[in-house]
Amino acid sequence: MTIQVLNGANLGRLGTREPEKYGTTTYAMLVALVEETARSLGVAARVRQTDSEGELLGWVHAATDAGDPIVINPGGWSHTSVVLHDALAAVHAPVVEVHITNIHRREEFRHHSYVSRVADGVIAGLGVQGYELALRWLVARGAS
Repeated sequence: MTIQVLNGANLGRLGTREPEKYGTTTYAMLVALVEETARSLGVAARVRQTDSEGELLGWVHAATDAGDPIVINPGGWSHTSVVLHDALAAVHAPVVEVHITNIHRREEFRHHSYVSRVADGVIAGLGVQGYELALRWLVARGAS
């Protein structure tokens, strides 16, 4: 099984962008954490980040075509992107939405996520450990 771990806008800035909210874990450290967790669970993880919504959509389409489960942290696109919602609605494998912060304790515009409506699960506010939990849930579920 390959799990696609897709990260949206600004997540490449982890560790330096608002560390009081997002912590000091860098993006490289996040990638290493996800890859190690996947290895320990006996699966592969393909971890990617983009600041281009079109590129993210292409990755979702490719995962759909491959039948791969998705862990996605869309960042701000969670709250604005109907087209991301539509692309994820077509995924037949499980989708888990992850947010490092608790979006429901933040600005009101962040309380709504277009992605949540089509995700099988949502993990928010548990820091980068949310990625580990998403991977563990997908493997326990036997997602493929």
